[in-house]
Amino acid sequence: MAADLSQIVKAYDVRGVVPDQWDESLAEQFGAAFVEVTGADAIVIGHDMRPSSPALSGAFARGAAARGADVTLIGLCSTDQLYFASGSLGLPGAMFTASHNPAQYNGIKLCRAGAAPVGQDTGLLEIRALVENWSGTGAPQPVAAPGTVTRRDTLTDYAAHLLSLVDVTSIRPLKVVVDAGNGMGGHTVPTVFADLPVDLVPMYFELDGTFPNHEANPLDPKNLVDLQARVVAEGADLGLAFDGDADRCFVVDERGEGISPSAITALVAARELARNGGEGTVIHNLITSLSVPEVVRENGGTPVRTRVGHSFIKAEMAEHGAIFGGEHSAHYYFRDFWNADTGMLAALHVLAALGGGRAPLSELVARYDRYAGSGEINSTVADQKARTAAVRASFESRPGVTTDDLDGLTVTTPDWWFNLRASNTEPLLRLNVEARDERTMASVRDEVLTMIRTPDTPDTSN
Repeated sequence: MAADLSQIVKAYDVRGVVPDQWDESLAEQFGAAFVEVTGADAIVIGHDMRPSSPALSGAFARGAAARGADVTLIGLCSTDQLYFASGSLGLPGAMFTASHNPAQYNGIKLCRAGAAPVGQDTGLLEIRALVENWSGTGAPQPVAAPGTVTRRDTLTDYAAHLLSLVDVTSIRPLKVVVDAGNGMGGHTVPTVFADLPVDLVPMYFELDGTFPNHEANPLDPKNLVDLQARVVAEGADLGLAFDGDADRCFVVDERGEGISPSAITALVAARELARNGGEGTVIHNLITSLSVPEVVRENGGTPVRTRVGHSFIKAEMAEHGAIFGGEHSAHYYFRDFWNADTGMLAALHVLAALGGGRAPLSELVARYDRYAGSGEINSTVADQKARTAAVRASFESRPGVTTDDLDGLTVTTPDWWFNLRASNTEPLLRLNVEARDERTMASVRDEVLTMIRTPDTPDTSN
């Protein structure tokens, strides 16, 4: 009987509990199917520090080699290091990681040559169908001439490429606290920062996929508490927090206050536009702050608004030849990094911007943080469509209100906006509100929440 992979093959990747939902035998079949669907004669594979990652990635390599592909194993790496290998070597790639999920999870992020993403619309469904078929009929027959498996270290080249994209030659000495969350930042940061004028204060750099100190998910404020306290205690200039696979980076200022990823997006956008002669397109999703398109226009660029999700950002990056893209979730995308996301490159931009002047980080980013935002608020809702329709009916006839349906419902006025989106995987509505001042934001937020919640709908806010 064919396996049902609907629970682990997501919109953009493979992810599930090991070994309950998937194991080495399925990983081997995923490797074979990846080669079959992409038609690749060579691929590159990397993995994070989770206990199950080496065995799963090794099984994937066996499956790929059995279908005739030569496999390059780069071993322990961050997700953006795998994207670097895919881009620089011109090979399709597979990264074994479950990002910020708990230790029992693992997954695969797949890309074609040049770090082009593989999602449901670009090959992932075909890969799933092959694996489901093979699980019912037995493994595919190996080809007559199997591929080779070799190992290669890409960390030094990855660091050199990032440093070639940001001028860090004249920055002043900085004290920087970095919380790697026992994830892959503990592997990449020492090499990338090695020659910078940085007094590095490491936190949780020990690679440990059981995450003994806190979840490697800086999007949840409770996982930033240790970093914030350490920045203040050390009198540091800033703090950086990476997620488990170190493709996202969150920033804390010298006061221990978290900086909005939208403000970082605006800061990096201004720098990338300057680097490109004051011209270029910048992609942002529809729940980033209004400060992002404002800053882009002020610096000569063209902002393009898109749906939430990395596949949409990357597609728009390619279509528009964009120089940069950013999301509220601290994913940052660069044309000169094969349109892929790299939190490390964004972190280097922050270091260069801060180190190029005398002002503290809080003062530097104030010009990019212009509005009051609610953050994302999740509400459990049984009938997402009905509740969204009720919110629309209440707001759309009011004076000065416009609505659009690019991704969920967005309601906009000259003084505030909100977006209400349904989760694709859970019975949740996600609300983001922004306004010119805190009082207005809170008023709009509370009004919308009252409409969508009933007494038995618990708050599941991050």
